[in-house]
Amino acid sequence: MYNAEDNATKVNGHEDDAGSAEGAKNADSTRDGIEEDQNADHVFQVTVKLPHEPYEVQVMVSTQEQVQDLRQSIVELPSTFQYTCFHLEHNGEPINDFVELSDVKGLSTQPQLTLIEDPYTEKEARMHVIRIRDLVGATGNRIDTVHGISAGLSLYDSVASPELLRSPPASNGKVSKPSESDLVQSMVDYDFDASPSIQSILPSAYTPAPKTVKSIYVSAWNPPPHHLRQRGHLLYLQITTNEGEQHQITSCVSGFFVNRSSNNKFDPNPRPHPKDATAHSLLSLITKISPSFNNSFAALQEYNNKKDPLATFQLSNTLPSNPWLVSSSESSLAMHQPDITRTQETYLMSGIDSTETLREWNEEFQSTRELPRETVQDRVFRERLTSKLFADYNEAATRGAVMVARGEVAPLNPTECKDAHIFIYNNVFFSYGADGVGVFTSEGGDEAARVAVGKDVTGVRAVNQLDIPGLFTPATVVVDYMGKRIVGQSIVPGIFKQREPGENQIDYGGVEGRDVVAENEAFVPVFSKLSKALRIKTHPVWDKEGAKHTLEGSVETKGLLGTDGRKYILDMYRLTPLDISWLEENWASEVKEQADSKDNSYPHRMAVLRPELVETYWRLRMGEYVKNQLKGSETPHNGIRNNQDNIAHNKPSEVNGEICSDDESVANQQDRESSTQQDRVDVSGFDLAFNPDVFCGQTPKLKEDQEELTRDEKEVKEVCSYLQDTVIPELVEDLKEGEVGFPMDGQSLSRLMHKRGINLRYLGKLSTLTKDQNPRLGALHALAIQEMVSRAFKHIANRYMGKVPALFAGSCYAHLLNCLLGVEYNRNPKVQIDDDLRSLYPNADWSYADATPQRLAEDIQGQVRIRYRYSLGLDWTSNLKHVQLLREIALKLGLQISAKDFKFSAQAGGSPTATEQQSTLSSANVSRVNGNHVNGSNGKKKKKIVEHDLHSHASDTDLMDLVTFDPDDIVNVVPVVKGACPKSVLAEEALEAGRMSMMQNQKDLGQELLLESLSLHEQIYGILHSEVARVYHHLSMLYYQLDEKNAAVELARKAVVVFERTMGVDSDETILSYLNLSLFEHAAGNTAIALVYVRHALELWKIIYGLNHPDSITTLNNAAVMLQHMKLFHESRHWFEKSLQICEEISGKQSVSTATVSFQFAQALALDQDPKGAVNHMRDAYNIFLTKLGPEDRNTKESESWLEQLTQNAVSIAKHAKDLQARRLRRVQFNPRVTMRTHPQPQVGQSSGDVTSSREARGNIGLDSRSIEELMRFIEGGGDTSKRSSSKKQSATKNPRSRAGGMLRGQA
Repeated sequence: MYNAEDNATKVNGHEDDAGSAEGAKNADSTRDGIEEDQNADHVFQVTVKLPHEPYEVQVMVSTQEQVQDLRQSIVELPSTFQYTCFHLEHNGEPINDFVELSDVKGLSTQPQLTLIEDPYTEKEARMHVIRIRDLVGATGNRIDTVHGISAGLSLYDSVASPELLRSPPASNGKVSKPSESDLVQSMVDYDFDASPSIQSILPSAYTPAPKTVKSIYVSAWNPPPHHLRQRGHLLYLQITTNEGEQHQITSCVSGFFVNRSSNNKFDPNPRPHPKDATAHSLLSLITKISPSFNNSFAALQEYNNKKDPLATFQLSNTLPSNPWLVSSSESSLAMHQPDITRTQETYLMSGIDSTETLREWNEEFQSTRELPRETVQDRVFRERLTSKLFADYNEAATRGAVMVARGEVAPLNPTECKDAHIFIYNNVFFSYGADGVGVFTSEGGDEAARVAVGKDVTGVRAVNQLDIPGLFTPATVVVDYMGKRIVGQSIVPGIFKQREPGENQIDYGGVEGRDVVAENEAFVPVFSKLSKALRIKTHPVWDKEGAKHTLEGSVETKGLLGTDGRKYILDMYRLTPLDISWLEENWASEVKEQADSKDNSYPHRMAVLRPELVETYWRLRMGEYVKNQLKGSETPHNGIRNNQDNIAHNKPSEVNGEICSDDESVANQQDRESSTQQDRVDVSGFDLAFNPDVFCGQTPKLKEDQEELTRDEKEVKEVCSYLQDTVIPELVEDLKEGEVGFPMDGQSLSRLMHKRGINLRYLGKLSTLTKDQNPRLGALHALAIQEMVSRAFKHIANRYMGKVPALFAGSCYAHLLNCLLGVEYNRNPKVQIDDDLRSLYPNADWSYADATPQRLAEDIQGQVRIRYRYSLGLDWTSNLKHVQLLREIALKLGLQISAKDFKFSAQAGGSPTATEQQSTLSSANVSRVNGNHVNGSNGKKKKKIVEHDLHSHASDTDLMDLVTFDPDDIVNVVPVVKGACPKSVLAEEALEAGRMSMMQNQKDLGQELLLESLSLHEQIYGILHSEVARVYHHLSMLYYQLDEKNAAVELARKAVVVFERTMGVDSDETILSYLNLSLFEHAAGNTAIALVYVRHALELWKIIYGLNHPDSITTLNNAAVMLQHMKLFHESRHWFEKSLQICEEISGKQSVSTATVSFQFAQALALDQDPKGAVNHMRDAYNIFLTKLGPEDRNTKESESWLEQLTQNAVSIAKHAKDLQARRLRRVQFNPRVTMRTHPQPQVGQSSGDVTSSREARGNIGLDSRSIEELMRFIEGGGDTSKRSSSKKQSATKNPRSRAGGMLRGQA
C-alpha cells in the first residue's frame, strides 16, 4: 500500500524541456553522489569519559555527523540524562559543536572524548530545569492555543497493548504467544452492520505514571537580587519530594545546592552539614535529597518504555494532528491538574523579558536559502535547516494569528475599517484574508480575497519547491480560525518604505492592479526561470495608458527589490490561467443587468486552473510533438506511442508542492524510457506555455498583438475543454472500473481530484456524472454530496462566526449543528446563549441565533448551487450520514467535540414533546459563566435561579437531552493551517534513485539507496513527519516483497504511529497503514495480532465512511484468509459471505469481481464441509467467467477445473453419506494456496497497474465432459446420472483475478 504520491521526482522545476528526463538525470546524479557519500561515510564507536558514574559510555557515530549530534545522543542516554551543560574535549582540546566528527583530528585513530561540565548561564540553567522537569514527569498538562486537546495522539499502544497481545507468563517465566481464542473471538462475533462506535478513536483509560517528585517550580524568591547575581546566583527553585519535604534550591554557575530559605525567610546560602546537598545537575541533587527518587524514577522509565517511543517523542518539525473528537472533560483523560509552573514556562523558555524567542524570520529564511548546495552534505544541512525553520515559523505565525483573531493584538492602523487592519506580532506581519481596501471589488470582493490568499500560499510553496537561486519569497502561512482567515508573512525589508515621488512601490509587475505596470530588467532572469518551470508564457500587458509592457509572469505577480538587495516575489495567486470555460458559464459580473443571474453567479472570479492540470496537458502535447517527430521511424518507441492514450491516467508529478500519486512511478518510467529517444529528437521546436493574463481585460493596440492574444486564449480554452471533456470523465471511469483505489472521505477525495488537476468546484459535475449509475459510482456520488454539504456548511458557519466574539463559538457552532444534524431529534432547536454576556457585546452580529433548520437547509442548497452548480434533491437531509458529516465539518472548522452518545434521531433517545421543550427551556434560561450560575438583580430572575438550583442536575440533563449538541460539547476550536514548506528535493531524488535501481532489477543497490533515502528523510524532516511515514510505508512494502517480514512489520508499525500523530488517528492513510500492518503481521506468523489490527481499521472505516466501502472487499477477504489460516473455516465463511454481498451490491451480480469473490467463497465453503454450497458458488463463478471472459480465459478454465473437482466430491458425499466415505472426504486435498492468499489494500487513487507486479501464466486445464446440471440434480436428490467417480488431481494454480473490479489486487 505504498503511497508514492509524495515521493515522485519533481519534473516541472527543472530547465530541460524533456521534463522528467531531467528528473531521471538528477536521480542518477543523486545516486552517484550518495554512493560516493557512503564510501566516505564511516561508522565507528566513540568512548566518552564522564565525571560521574558510570564514568564512561560508548556511542556509535558516523564521520558525517556533527559534534552537536553526538551531544544530543549523550543527553538522551539513560546513564547520562543529568548532563545538559557541557562541552567535549579530545586530547585536552575543546571541540566546536558545529564541526563534523571527520574534521576532529585524530578521532578516528583514537576515538575517545572527555565530557567536561561547563558553568551555567541563566539561560542554560532555565533550559536545564525545563529538561529535568520533563524527564522526571513533573510537568502537568499544558494548555496551548495552537496545539489542541490530545494533539499528536496515537492509539497504537492501546490497540496493540501488551495486556491484549500477550498471555500471562507461563510457569517458566516466559511470555507465551497471544491467546488466539481470545483475540479472534471479537472477529468471529463481529457485527458488520453495527453503527460506528466513537470509542474507536478515543484513547483508553490508562494507569497514571509513577510520581517521582510532587513538584518542581520557580521559587517566590526568584529572581536573585543584584548583589547575589554578582556572586553567581541564577535562579531560585522549590522542590517538594515524595516524602513531603520542601527544599529551597539555589541555581548558581557551578550547579545546584539546597539553601536555607523557607517560604517566609530568605537565606540563599548553602545548608550546613549534614543537611547540605550540592550537585552540578538538578537530577543528581534530587537523588540526594529524596531517598525514594531512584526507585520511582526507575519505575517511571519502565512505565515509559512500555509505550512506543514514537508515540511519546515531541513533534518538532511539523504541527501535530488535532483529533476532532476528544474525551469528555469529566473523564480521567481530561482532568486538569494543578501545576504552578505552567504560568512560569514562558519565563523559563524566553527569559524575564521574553525576548529570547523573538526571531528575525525573514533574514533567517533568506540566509538559509543562500547556504551552499554543492555537496550532499551541504544539501542535507541546508534542507534540514529549512524544514526546521518552516516548522518553527508556522507554529509562531499560527500562535500570532490566533491572538489576532481573538482581538488580543492592537492593529497598526486602528482608524481604518476592520478588514483593512494590519498587525505585527513576534516579527510576523498579519492581515485579514478580506478585501479591506477594495483591490478585489471587480473579482468578487471578500470571497475573491479569501481565495486569493489561499492560492498565494500555494504559489509560495511552488516557488519554494523550485528553489531558484536569486529569487526569494516571504515566509507565508494562512490560518483559518473561528470564521476568520488570517495571513501571516515575514516582513520583507523595504515593503513599508516610503518611495520618492514618481517611484513605484513595486519594482516589477502590476503596481496598482493593472493600471500601472512596472518593469525592471534585474527581475527578468529569475522570473524567466520561474516562468519556464511553471509553463508560463512571456507575454505583453497594457496599462491604463495603453502602454505595452512585456512580463515573464502574471501582471498580478509582483517583484520587489528589498532594502537588503534581494529580489522578492509577491502575490503568487495567479500562476496559472483562469478557468474561462467555468467563468463564462457561471460568473455574472457587476455590469450585467440581470439581478437574478447575479444572485446565481459563482461567488468570485478567482477560478484558476490547477498546476497539475497544466503540467499534464503540457506532457500530453509534448508526447504528441515527439510522436509526430518520430513518424516514419522503423521502430517507434512504445513509451511515446502510448503517451497520448495513457496521459489522462497518469497523475501529474509533484507540481507546486502538491503531492502526486503512485501512478507517477509508471509515468516517470515512461518518461525515462522516452528520454533516450527524445535525445534523438529535436525538441527545440516545441514551445508550449500559457498566458495567465488572458481573459483579464487586456486590450492590445496592434493587430499582431491581438492575433497573439487570440492564440493564447485558444490554448487556455483547449486546456479547459481537456479538463471537462477528458480528465473528469476518465476519473469517473477509473473509479467505476476499480482502476484506482476508492476515496474514503472528503480529504482523500479532494487529494484524488487535485492529483488529477481537478478543482473542487467540479464536485457538482462529478456528482452529476455519477448520479443514477452503478452502485460503485453511487458511493462516489454520496461522498461528493457529503463533501459539498460540509463545505457549504463551513462557508455558512464562517459567515456567522466571523462576526461573533470568540466567547460564543460553542453556542454558534452547536446551534448550527443542531439545525443540520439534530433536526430529526428536535425539529425546532433553540439557541443556547447567555443573555448577560450577550449584552456586553452590543455591536456583535447575533444573526446565527435566528437560524432554523429550514433556513439553514435553504442556505446550504444555495451554497451548493452557486459554488458547485449542483442542485440537491428535496430529500437530501434524510440521506445524510450523521457521524461522517459531523467529522468532515469538525475537521474543516477545527472543532474539537466532546465525545458522547450523540442523538441524531428520535429513535436514539426519544424525541421531546413540545411541552417538555418549553418547560426545559424556561428552567434552563439562566446565565452561566464557566458552568456556574450567576445571580442577577431582578426578583423574577432570582426566583428562577432558585428553582433552577433546586433542580440544577435534572434541568441540565434535560437540556442536554433536548438537543443533539450543547455549547459545552464544543470544547475547543483549533486553527486550520496552510503552510508553504517545500519538500526535500535531495530526499526525493534519493528515493527515486532507489526506485529506479529496483526497476532495473538492481535489488541490492536499490535497497541500499532506499535505506539512504530513509536516512535522509529522517535527518531532514525528523522522525515524526508525514513524509517520513510515507517512506516507512514504501520500505515496508519493499521488505514484504523481498520476504523480509520482520523488517516489514517494524517499518509498518512506525508508519502507523507517525501517520496517527501527524495525519490523524482516523485519517485514510492511518487506516490503510493498519491494514497493511495486519498483512505483514500475518505473514510473520502473528495472525491473531493481525486480526486485532483489521478490526480496528474496520471500526475506523465505519467512522470516516460508513458501511460497505467498495474497497473493504479486499479487507474482508484478507480477514477471512487469516481465519482460515487459524483453522477457523466456519468463521471465515461469514467474512467471505459479507465480502460477496458487498461485491454484488457494488459491482453487480454478473461482474468479474463478483465471480472472483464467488470463487473464493466456494473454496471457503468446501473447507467448511459444505459441498453443495461450494458447487453452487463455483458454478456461478464459472458462468460469469465464461460469459465475460470467454472459454479460453485462464480464469474460466481454472474455475471449470475447480467445479469439476468440487462436483465429484459432492457426488461422493451424496452417495456415501452414511458410510465411512465422509471421513475420506476430509482427507481430500483442496489446494490451500489460493484461499490462504492475502492482498495489500489499494491506496486511494492508486491504479491497478501499480498494484500487481506480474501477470499469471495461463494454464491449459482439461474441460469436464460431464453435464454439471445432471450432477447437481443428483446432489439435490435426483437420479444417478453418471457412474464416473475418478477425479483429476487439482494442479496448483493461482487465484483468479478481477480485471474490472480491482477489489482483490495486491499492491506494489
